[in-house]
Amino acid sequence: MKATLIVAALAGLAAAAPIEKRTPPGIPTTATANSLLAGLTVKAQGPQTGYSRDLFPHWITQSGACNTRETVLKRDGTSVVTDSACAATSGTWKSPYDGATWTAAADVDIDHLVPLSNAWKSGASSWTTAQRQAFANDLTNPQLLAVTDNVNQSKGDQGPEDWKPPLTSYYCTYAKMWVKVKSVYNLSITSAEKTALTSMLGTC
Repeated sequence: MKATLIVAALAGLAAAAPIEKRTPPGIPTTATANSLLAGLTVKAQGPQTGYSRDLFPHWITQSGACNTRETVLKRDGTSVVTDSACAATSGTWKSPYDGATWTAAADVDIDHLVPLSNAWKSGASSWTTAQRQAFANDLTNPQLLAVTDNVNQSKGDQGPEDWKPPLTSYYCTYAKMWVKVKSVYNLSITSAEKTALTSMLGTC
């Protein structure tokens, strides 16, 4: 009987595995996030002068025919089927920002958690093109995730002081990811940004 229960439990864990897979990598613990936040440089944002999305080459080839967008769609989706060009032809995506579920890849954007423009004004203006490309295609840190397209568009290039996910239950995770990315790339935050992040981490 006990062996049967163990097998059933293992089967349950196996069935749950894809859900874990949909979580962006490198999300720190709450304690680590608070420590990282304390270590970030607080100062006013730099100017937008000279910024262009083209200065952050993105959706580069990752493996075979798959670019960064397609790779994240496969990572964050469930039962994703792709064609020979790596385009997602079917699958299911649940947007963590608003909880909406989509079955067409066209309804899903890959969000740069820390927007490219925000990064530019926080220190990336002095980076090399190679550094900006690495940031815009980062699959190691929690910088890219599949979300509802119009929710991503409403976010634009705003930081957490001006835009937060519609789901308040995601505030904690969002803030932890934001702090991690800013820390990894040594990007500054504003005073208002720090206040917002502190408040969001307080919901963890």
